[in-house]
Amino acid sequence: MRSVAVVLGTRPEAIKFAPVIRALQDDPRFDPVVISTGQHRQMLDETLDAFGLKPDIDLEIMAPKQTLSQVTYRSLRGLGEYFMQQSVDGLLVHGDTATTLAAALSGFHHQIPVIHVEAGLRSGHLGSPFPEEGNRRLVGQIAALHLAPTPGNQANLLREGIAADSIVVTGNTVIDALQWASDKSDSYGDPALADLDSDPRRIVLASAHRREAWPHLPQIAQAFSDIADEPGVRVVVPLHRNPVVREALLPKIGNHPDITVVDPLPYLSFSKLMRRADLIVSDSSGAQEEGPALGKPTLVLGNVTERSEAVVAGTARLVGTTTEGIVGAATTLLRDVDAYVRMATAANPYGDGFATARTVDAIAHFYGDGPAVEPFVPGTQIDALSAELARSADYATA
Repeated sequence: MRSVAVVLGTRPEAIKFAPVIRALQDDPRFDPVVISTGQHRQMLDETLDAFGLKPDIDLEIMAPKQTLSQVTYRSLRGLGEYFMQQSVDGLLVHGDTATTLAAALSGFHHQIPVIHVEAGLRSGHLGSPFPEEGNRRLVGQIAALHLAPTPGNQANLLREGIAADSIVVTGNTVIDALQWASDKSDSYGDPALADLDSDPRRIVLASAHRREAWPHLPQIAQAFSDIADEPGVRVVVPLHRNPVVREALLPKIGNHPDITVVDPLPYLSFSKLMRRADLIVSDSSGAQEEGPALGKPTLVLGNVTERSEAVVAGTARLVGTTTEGIVGAATTLLRDVDAYVRMATAANPYGDGFATARTVDAIAHFYGDGPAVEPFVPGTQIDALSAELARSADYATA
């Protein structure tokens, strides 16, 4: 039985790791140990609880107003102390957070093979998203096994010189999590949303929180307000807890009669809200994957994306961060039925619900405990040129 440490610290990591953790727990080939840094304290705990999971080790690194460097240092220190005392055969990290980078470095320092889940995402711009793009590039250089969600992610890794036999295309486990969560909540998680099922208006789910969006939050807030001015439209904004985001958005959207502002919702309730929404407008990485999986046209706030597959497939669109660009794209979809249907029915390039099984089997094969895995093949094939073009707002708005 292989001892594997699964290190996570944020809500997105918890969502995408949850089905993997549950599968590892049920697999006699593995003895998983779940280690939480606590980087997102409240949202992390709520999400793990929704999946019936609790960390075996909690480093509790969070402190008020700490910097990225402090998050990384405290994570490294706590993980280093644990690995000095406990021997593990492998270390699973996910994506591109500060927790991911710190855990991968700790594994490298302690000569533990690093297994990178959701490997190979690239925007091509080191500062966007920040710090995620830098984090995932660094992790890619020290990982021993790269579990890439899509063939496009695999191609990114190959261009960087990663050995082909260390990459497996699995699909994205967020699709597995979403399928599991689809019917698990009876409520939208906030009294202000209790009337959603009887509300005849079209629902626009909107959010913004990424660091590179901070200078543009006033324009984004105005866009949310203008979208809510459309007849028969209601905008729902789960507002990030970061004070920078709240102070920029609330003055413009807080008192609009057709905007409902709520605190971040539990994952199961948020999944229900995504299913109820007609349109998603967000800079969230998860929205770019979950929206296509649910058949929801998704407008991505930003000028570059590391998830170009959805743009090429036609179910997502880069709209920049200007008020005019965001409102123009949203109102087109709200007014033009044909344009809406084209996006809503585009193929989902991110998964088929079996990414978790491929992930676990790929890890087993890495240790010689099972056969090689047949890679995930999406319904939409993404060639290198299309993927590169889709990273730019010029292509998306042409």
